[in-house]
Amino acid sequence: MLGAALLCGCVSSIDQVTKTEQSAVQMRSYQERAFDTADKEQTLRSVIATLQDLDFVLDKADLDLGMVTATKLSGYQLRITVTVRPRGDTQMLVRANAGYGEEVVKDPKFYRDFFTALEKAMFLTAHEVD
Repeated sequence: MLGAALLCGCVSSIDQVTKTEQSAVQMRSYQERAFDTADKEQTLRSVIATLQDLDFVLDKADLDLGMVTATKLSGYQLRITVTVRPRGDTQMLVRANAGYGEEVVKDPKFYRDFFTALEKAMFLTAHEVD
């Protein structure tokens, strides 16, 4: 009886870990996009421009780290950190993490909207449209 109870406890723990891992993988799929460019600096410039277009105020940008942090002060204080890193020789991987204080934004629409705006900025930059 005790062995069965312990085994059920282990299964429950394994299920919880599996759900947590699936949730993390699902969140990462919302938060990341790959762009067909090898130009890290231009990608960061597009990220900065996009954040400013979305009414964020730039807090910090670091080309060497490939990171931009910004805050939006309308309503609640929304903070976003965007990282840019090479993915192979021909792509840049952009990852955005946003949150209100300690609470992470989990809404896929928020990330979809950010990446849609970034894709437009990257397209315009690639085709030298002002």
